[in-house]
Amino acid sequence: MQVTSIIVIVLGLMLLGFGKRMWLFGAGVGAVVGLALLQFLPGAQDNWFGFLVVFGLAILFAAGSGIAKGFISLITLALGALAGGAIVLILLDMFSLDWGLVNWLLALVGAVIGAGVMSRFKDWAIIILAAGVGALLCTRGLQMLIPSLTGVLLSLLTVVLFGVSVFYQGGFLGKGKTAS
Repeated sequence: MQVTSIIVIVLGLMLLGFGKRMWLFGAGVGAVVGLALLQFLPGAQDNWFGFLVVFGLAILFAAGSGIAKGFISLITLALGALAGGAIVLILLDMFSLDWGLVNWLLALVGAVIGAGVMSRFKDWAIIILAAGVGALLCTRGLQMLIPSLTGVLLSLLTVVLFGVSVFYQGGFLGKGKTAS
């Protein structure tokens, strides 16, 4: 569905530039989790149900991240775990790798790594995970629009978007201040 892919790309671009905002990071993680879930629902990506899953989770995660600021350390830990697991699932799907239970074990490893990094280096972890989620949303949206876009070109685009976002949000391109 073109509407879904365009909105996914726009959300990804917003994350690439302003991912440290917790509600936006939550929305991006929700969208990535929704996209990861859609791979298990055959045909759901091409109809309104897929749209509702992706953006329902994006709105739910954005609201949850924005409302519960009192539990910010718990929320960042949960978002780190979800982002880590969802990033692994999306990457496996981008390369058409389906190993059954091994995919879920790798997603669990990604979730543990995401939570661990988030608990130790909160500010940089948010920048890095937001850049990863934003880059994946952009490239996944492009892949939904142009199904033949796969392989090395897609991977290279993901890495470039990720690097530029980390550089920008980390404050290396401006006056030395990180994006807030």
